[in-house]
Amino acid sequence: MKSKNLSENILRSVKSKGFKYIDLPSVIETNHIVQRSGENFRKFIFSFIDQNGSELCLRPDLTIASCLRYLENNLNGKEKIFYSGQAYRKSQNKKDSIIRDQVGFEIIGSKDEKNDDKEIINTSLKSLQNIKYTSGTLTIGNVEIFNLLISKLDIPKRWKLRLSRHFWREKYFNDLLKRLETNSDVDPTIVEIDKKRYFKMLKEDLSKVIAGRAINEILKRFDNKIRDPRGASKGKNVSKIIKEFLKIKCPINKAANELNKFFKKNKINLLVDQKYFPTSENKISKLNVIFSASFGRQLEYYTGMVFKIDIKSKSKNINIINGGRYDKLISDLGSKNQVAAVGAALNLNYL
Repeated sequence: MKSKNLSENILRSVKSKGFKYIDLPSVIETNHIVQRSGENFRKFIFSFIDQNGSELCLRPDLTIASCLRYLENNLNGKEKIFYSGQAYRKSQNKKDSIIRDQVGFEIIGSKDEKNDDKEIINTSLKSLQNIKYTSGTLTIGNVEIFNLLISKLDIPKRWKLRLSRHFWREKYFNDLLKRLETNSDVDPTIVEIDKKRYFKMLKEDLSKVIAGRAINEILKRFDNKIRDPRGASKGKNVSKIIKEFLKIKCPINKAANELNKFFKKNKINLLVDQKYFPTSENKISKLNVIFSASFGRQLEYYTGMVFKIDIKSKSKNINIINGGRYDKLISDLGSKNQVAAVGAALNLNYL
């Protein structure tokens, strides 16, 4: 009963901020998830085949279900919506629940990015007033700043795309940095061996598949390396710059200053204004507010501001709210136009 009352109080607080309640389908087409997140995500979902031979799955994520609703109903313009329900996802940690009870709220189709970011955070803070806790931290990051940094580095375009695309896959991303540091892919001996393979493949059937890729695709990628080479001496310095950037962590009111010092030191043509961030208050209620350059690697679809709220309640540290901006998600799901979107989800499992 206590949990139900708490959920209802949170829903009322979100509604009071002008959000409209919607229902979301519990079952969605699996290809919407797999195409967006890759085949690796399949191991986390509960899927089945229906009587027509289509593969369906229990929704593993309420945000994707919400964006699919916006897309499939041909909605236009701004929507402020909220919802509650369960997401179903397998976990590699056996202690984690496969059922996640959540309250989510989003602003979709609005062009007022900075004010919308602030509103989502303020709505999160208001919903938090229904929960008893002693202290906590609001961590703010920004994936867009990371991507802007990558765009300024002196490395080939294919490497910029690779680093941006795999930022959220921390282990693989670190492997990419090691490759940059060691310059294994530009070792003269390896390059000469690759060249011999390249010329040999030119004589083969271009539609032939090797290790899951057509020869034609392999040749195109090697041709890009030839046209846009990476100097052997640059990789180590680029990796050092990225690692130094990801270590930036400070009170939110110092975020712009710390970032600009970093850009200046590394001769990177970027400048950030403190107004870029949704708040400059270092303390909001019982929460310390910090900026972290490395935060934002939980989900692939985040594109800009990201945040999380961790609280201490009954001697337990709880990650209670996660959110951020995902301006490309609806277009990635099939929309012809890019639709701005920002939102957050409150986790009820640990309350």
